[in-house]
Amino acid sequence: MDNHRPLFERAVQHASRFRDSLVERSPHPSLSATALLARFDGPTPEAGEDPGSVIDALVEAAGPGLTGSAGSRFFGWVIGASDPVGVAADMLTSSWGQNAGNYACSPAAAFAEKVAARWLLDILRLPSDCSVGFVTGATMASFVCLAAARNAVLDRVGWNVEAEGLTGAPRIRVFAGEAAHVTISSALRYLGLGDKAIRIRADGDGRMDAGALGAALAAGDGPAIVIAQAGQMNTGAFDPMRAVAELCRRHGAWLHVDGAFGLWARAVPEMADLAAGLEEADSWSVDGHKWLQIPYDSGFAIVRDSKAHRRAMSVTASYLPMAVEAEYDPGQWAPELSRRARGFAVWAVLKAHGRRGVIEMIRRHCTLARDLARRLASEPGVNVLNTVDLNQLVVNFGAGSPQQQDTTCHAVISRMRTDGVCLAGGTSWNGRWVLRLSVISAALTDSDIGRLGEAVIAAWRHVQARHNFHPEITTAGDVGNPMPQVTT
Repeated sequence: MDNHRPLFERAVQHASRFRDSLVERSPHPSLSATALLARFDGPTPEAGEDPGSVIDALVEAAGPGLTGSAGSRFFGWVIGASDPVGVAADMLTSSWGQNAGNYACSPAAAFAEKVAARWLLDILRLPSDCSVGFVTGATMASFVCLAAARNAVLDRVGWNVEAEGLTGAPRIRVFAGEAAHVTISSALRYLGLGDKAIRIRADGDGRMDAGALGAALAAGDGPAIVIAQAGQMNTGAFDPMRAVAELCRRHGAWLHVDGAFGLWARAVPEMADLAAGLEEADSWSVDGHKWLQIPYDSGFAIVRDSKAHRRAMSVTASYLPMAVEAEYDPGQWAPELSRRARGFAVWAVLKAHGRRGVIEMIRRHCTLARDLARRLASEPGVNVLNTVDLNQLVVNFGAGSPQQQDTTCHAVISRMRTDGVCLAGGTSWNGRWVLRLSVISAALTDSDIGRLGEAVIAAWRHVQARHNFHPEITTAGDVGNPMPQVTT
């Protein structure tokens, strides 16, 4: 289509109007699933329609089904706000239509990834000679890192998995904490390692017990992979990395760190103790579309042993020119041959905000999360259940039996949805149903957190009044100090 300018301008106008509306519009979808499907549905188009009208129709159909994840009233999951600089760069990425699978396909895309990778390693204070694969998110980042781990630990015992596959290979022992993210199980299944990782007990905040890990490692021998966590998805807790790393060295195990959002704590000087030992791992997975606010989708697979990384991911064919001399081939570090040029948006966001901007954002979010926890804990009957070291809170309400508290928590979350002030969701944690709050949207301010706190408290008070609750007040303790926990 030659006359692209009016179409692009119309799309930009729609995008800008949506962003302008985020402060006022509900963060919740406004239609039922059935009604929303009907807006998209219809017979298969037989004849094409005017492109501008199609874009208008798309906006009309999608609008009621969009969440406010890019705004300041969304706290339901660990989802970044798609920084405007990254969005603009992503628009250009789509317009340029580059395939970043091979240097020859797009030298610009290759070098954007190469430089952005170097900046990422510097900001995260990880070894500068690590290799970095730009992938869709932490799930695929873990897949890539654990592929390198699988191949490396088998190679140490004389098995070439690239040539021989897994049939007949020595068994790999995989260890992960009880509170590991579900995507770790997914990555292990994708790699043919099965969903039978040896689960190591965790404390009430989800931190792996290093003593239990040591005992489990000592109970056997052979190739081993340990998966630790930097930023538990509910509580933000970090596994004891120094102790875990020392155990991995002692037993010859590969240490992978799932740092989907928590790895960014390494950028902040005052969080050095929290993130201590992370640099000793063999690989790290981290999202770009969470704390870095890159538009979806974006993640990074970081591997210390670049040779193992390349062996696990490399693609060769006679029609694919090999990168030579100063060239760089990003397709050697990621599983897709045809792949979006994700490096442009990452380069643009890092260039626009710099190290100091990233640090200040993470610092501000963690401060806001602690402020929120203090506000909630000051309300009788609101129980903050985790130590707020990072940006995550888990909350339940009232007292009584676990079943009573679960029922109350469901009622509070339902009331919050009815009120429509902020979007937040629930999850099961340590055998209880809890409200989970994630403070991670880039633009959040004190007033946004104040509005969230009041929305939670208003919903709780409504549930109390409606059900004539008279809860026995439980004390959760000071934010930042250990609190009473429900044991697993």
